[in-house]
Amino acid sequence: MDLLLDTPLDMHLHLREGEMLGLVAPFSAAQFAGGVVMPNLVQPVDSLERVRAYRAAIAATCGTTGFAPYMTLFFRDYTSQDLAEVKDEIIGVKLYPAGITTQSEAGVRDFDRIGATVALLEELDIPLLVHGETGGFVMEREQEFLKVYQWLAETFPRLRLVMEHITTAAAIEFLDRFDQVAATVTLHHLLITLDDIAGGLLRQDIFCKPIAKTPRDRDALRQAVLAGHPRLMFGSDSAPHPRHKKERLGCAAGVFSAPVALPALAELFVEAGCAEHLPAFVSANARSFYRIEPPAKTVRLEPIAWRVPDRYGEVTPFLAGKTIGWGVKAPHPSQF
Repeated sequence: MDLLLDTPLDMHLHLREGEMLGLVAPFSAAQFAGGVVMPNLVQPVDSLERVRAYRAAIAATCGTTGFAPYMTLFFRDYTSQDLAEVKDEIIGVKLYPAGITTQSEAGVRDFDRIGATVALLEELDIPLLVHGETGGFVMEREQEFLKVYQWLAETFPRLRLVMEHITTAAAIEFLDRFDQVAATVTLHHLLITLDDIAGGLLRQDIFCKPIAKTPRDRDALRQAVLAGHPRLMFGSDSAPHPRHKKERLGCAAGVFSAPVALPALAELFVEAGCAEHLPAFVSANARSFYRIEPPAKTVRLEPIAWRVPDRYGEVTPFLAGKTIGWGVKAPHPSQF
């Protein structure tokens, strides 16, 4: 039996820029009605002018596919006028701790100084999206950052706060304490653990940040997602890197999952006997939390096996070479 998804959304997406934008954006546009586009470009998207320029570049690439790019603003000190001018053209402001991931050097270095800008976001009802890691030991970074999330949730109780790409059981427990907090979960963190990355030969293509954690953490994510938690949203964190940035010392962090996102999620939910919760995870929860109405778009998935290509251009996709038992019925760039 086919699965019909009404306006599926990817609530955390890296589309890059230049030639890479042209390669990867069509995969997301083919499967989704919209996506929350991250602002950590070489020059961060931190002004109304840059928001408009980046949206125009995405629109020129995606054409008439019915894909809405939901733009974000890179967190820095903003005035009330700055934010009021850009509010209607963004879905939220994205906060990165400085240097914590790709092109985040301009991020926050002193969390004691962010309160004034966060207060403006609360006042203007602009969601705050956060990459929640400290600079501590890699397996403990998210756990340590929960103190910051708690401060934000308690100090700014009307702020809509999104914990991005959570990977731990502790994050799920935290989510249940605050009704104004939501979280995105990736496909790869539902499928892999640290052992898949480094338990044998190192697998650069699934090295990501936040790093995949333990089986207990992965199982906690799965349980909450598959049970239909109302404030968990799908965000692929699809983050493509060319081969020369993956196959080197200082391997870039990021998993390119856009080509396989919906088929692999369908397989996971169906095999778990929870297909009825997939529409909320990939659409309804996000539409409710963000109060958005995406372009009308229905995606039909069918139980048909296809092999994931080894490469798309110079980028290796997640699950490369593996067979997925579900596919998007209408032809799209992720299936040949």
